[in-house]
Amino acid sequence: MSTQLASEVTTTTRSLARVYVLSGLGPATALAGVLWAIVQPYRLTLLHPHGQGFWWLAVEPPLLVILVGVLFHLLVVPGLVEDLEAAERR
Repeated sequence: MSTQLASEVTTTTRSLARVYVLSGLGPATALAGVLWAIVQPYRLTLLHPHGQGFWWLAVEPPLLVILVGVLFHLLVVPGLVEDLEAAERR
């Protein structure tokens, strides 16, 4: 096996692993938010909104973590994957 071929296989494998890790960060973060909401349900005042205003109900830490995970996956990851693929082609 030539050194160049082995180097290309290693680079491709490393790049593919980076894409998988980046693609998994958003869903993993959202899952962490869901698990947080399940483990500590008292943090969600949506379950008992007695006398609470809209912002108190909408801005809950577990809900924010889920939102950040989803937005990262939908808005940031495609650009990062595209940049990784462009760097690999060079």
